[in-house]
Amino acid sequence: MSGRRNRLRIVGGSHRGRILHFPDVRGLRPTADRVRETLFNWLQGEVGGRRVLDVFAGSGALGLEALSRGAAEAIFVERARPALQALRENLRLLGLDDRARVVAGDARRFLAGPPEPFDLVFLDPPFADDLLGDIARQLTEGGWLADDAWIYIEQDSTRDWPALPESWQPHRETRAGQAACRLVRFDPA
Repeated sequence: MSGRRNRLRIVGGSHRGRILHFPDVRGLRPTADRVRETLFNWLQGEVGGRRVLDVFAGSGALGLEALSRGAAEAIFVERARPALQALRENLRLLGLDDRARVVAGDARRFLAGPPEPFDLVFLDPPFADDLLGDIARQLTEGGWLADDAWIYIEQDSTRDWPALPESWQPHRETRAGQAACRLVRFDPA
């Protein structure tokens, strides 16, 4: 778990500047610092006290950032065992394990279970897997989104955005390297 490329830095909040490590896992690439900083600037005032779901958590960079910035709780869903182990350890190191739950398993299977509405959802599937459209529908139709929830989505910048539910209203968008990033608002009306 050593090496510069297997590190992430918490950008803001109570754990600002903390460096965390994560393992080599195929397809795991934490959202870049500058993208996280931009995203949380967009979400200013919308994170504190909120329930967060980090789907395809990987290193947990997005959910950890939200917890550092005052989210009430976060659920991390990940299937790669080495990433799960590192995520649990990083939550423990930061003293955030009392506000977080790590779910081992496939995101589609998790979202097929009983829904728990979330205020903020991070949806960053492995770029090679082309799951974004299907998971977006599953989140919406399964009742996983609280009214006026924010959803952050990230995909390979060489792809066109998939058809997303009509209730997902685009708010902001940016690109950084290989990543196309979009923040949308859930509007059930």
